[in-house]
Amino acid sequence: MRNKFDSNFSHPAVALSLRLVAALAFALASGAAVADPAPAAPSLVDPHRALQKPDLSHIKQIRFLTEDDYPPFNFLLADGQLAGFNVDLARAICAELELPCTIQRRSWNLLVPSLDDNSGDAVIASLSINDETRKQVEFTGPYFLTPGRFATLADTTLAAASPEAIDDRKVAVVAGSRYEAFLETFYPRAERVTFETTALARNALKNGRVAAYFGDAIGMSFWLNGAEAGGCCTFKDGPFTDPRYFGEGVGVAVKKGNAPLRRALDYALARLDRRGVLGELFLKYFPIGPF
Repeated sequence: MRNKFDSNFSHPAVALSLRLVAALAFALASGAAVADPAPAAPSLVDPHRALQKPDLSHIKQIRFLTEDDYPPFNFLLADGQLAGFNVDLARAICAELELPCTIQRRSWNLLVPSLDDNSGDAVIASLSINDETRKQVEFTGPYFLTPGRFATLADTTLAAASPEAIDDRKVAVVAGSRYEAFLETFYPRAERVTFETTALARNALKNGRVAAYFGDAIGMSFWLNGAEAGGCCTFKDGPFTDPRYFGEGVGVAVKKGNAPLRRALDYALARLDRRGVLGELFLKYFPIGPF
């Protein structure tokens, strides 16, 4: 599978509440460990923000575009139908706005060009929000983030994943990744044991060669619950969401200048969050919470 996590348009993933983001930022700045939150569907919507439905009179339908090769975000069922978190979210947006919509497949490199040539209205394919992608499209607010987290052996004696607790222990991490950069900044005493791939780093933890592994919490959540891990390991503290290292999240993209559609999508996302629909979709596709 193509590795999109570190490309301009990448697949990060999951949204935190603004209060949790603030708490995490304070904890990181102070060097304190972040307590493992209770399993819940996270959110990026300010609960105190007033919502006013925008004028939808000029929007007759929404033609969503996505790809089909990144489960559980977007993939094909046996009957050839599109499915996944992004696909269900697109349908929920249309239901919230009471607008007809279509969801069409495109290859990854044709998603943004399809907006430019007006063969689609909105891309919902886990596109990263960053300085480079903002030059090409307009984004809604983020609906998903990819945090970093530590994993340890299930029977570890390590009490926490704070810099003080980890101290000079060995931590597996992918070489040259954002996760290594984060460790270098906030865990300077830890002995970073670098690997070329995520699989090699995870195996080092499973085999007890390191005290912890630090990496992408989304992929890690599926690994921890899968046959490959075999119940060896568990999350330890986190999540960590500093945007300097883990990005600003993903949003729905529209063509530059299409502010009316962007405002409509932002409204729908906020409404879905407040009504609990976004949370239900999150728990449906991510039952082993990366948060």
